[in-house]
Amino acid sequence: MRSYTDSHLKKDEHVDLVLMDIMMPEMDGYETMRRIRAQAKFIKLPIIALTAKAMKKDYEDCIAAGASDYLPKPVDVSRLFSLLRVWLYR
Repeated sequence: MRSYTDSHLKKDEHVDLVLMDIMMPEMDGYETMRRIRAQAKFIKLPIIALTAKAMKKDYEDCIAAGASDYLPKPVDVSRLFSLLRVWLYR
């Protein structure tokens, strides 16, 4: 099973950052991030996980699955822009 993100990354390798929703149908964000990270060319691609789950364990699960950072929903737009500045200018 291929995820939406996986197929799009293969088509366009000029992606600078991924916003990954954890609660997706068919394949969740955790598995999608693991599959992205399994490809050497995407090992340093910034991935910001977005999830309605906001417990410490959820944060740890996102990072363990390959997220570079994490934002709980509802997304605070100013915090999102701050994270985009951090990850896009590394």
